Amino acid sequence: PSPSNISAWWNFGSLLGLCLIAQIITGLFLAMHYTADTSMAFSSLAHICRDVNNGWLLRNLHANGASFFFICIYFHIGRGMYYGSFLFKETWNIGVILFFLVMATAFVGYVLPWGQMSFWGATVITNLLSAAPYIGTELVQWIWGGFSVDNATLTRFFTFHFILP
Repeated sequence: PSPSNISAWWNFGSLLGLCLIAQIITGLFLAMHYTADTSMAFSSLAHICRDVNNGWLLRNLHANGASFFFICIYFHIGRGMYYGSFLFKETWNIGVILFFLVMATAFVGYVLPWGQMSFWGATVITNLLSAAPYIGTELVQWIWGGFSVDNATLTRFFTFHFILP
């Protein structure tokens, strides 16, 4: 028994839940073989893809699952805007906070392979926080765990990526 005016647009919340479960499961298996060290991170991903049984599949499911998660979340937000869900302010504000947490989780996950794009992405995006008045520089150094993006940063980002979902 469901309302007659319900449409397929209402499925995206459930799809987000399924995507999250898939991301957590694949992420747990990837974390068993990943090394959060600047000299080993890239090599550990190569090890996962080449030596771990179906590791290439796990990594691709995790990476592409993140893209599918964002597709679902954009449709979910669009449906909410179309049907006026923003009028329920508390629910909408919680959704906005969750969206920012998902973006932060995806960003720190993007840094984990520790390639050139990862390193410079971490450097540029975290440096944006230095524009905050009074506390910007200290905030950036706190996030970095030092004076530059280095091993402490990668370890922190792996921890945040593991804990935030």
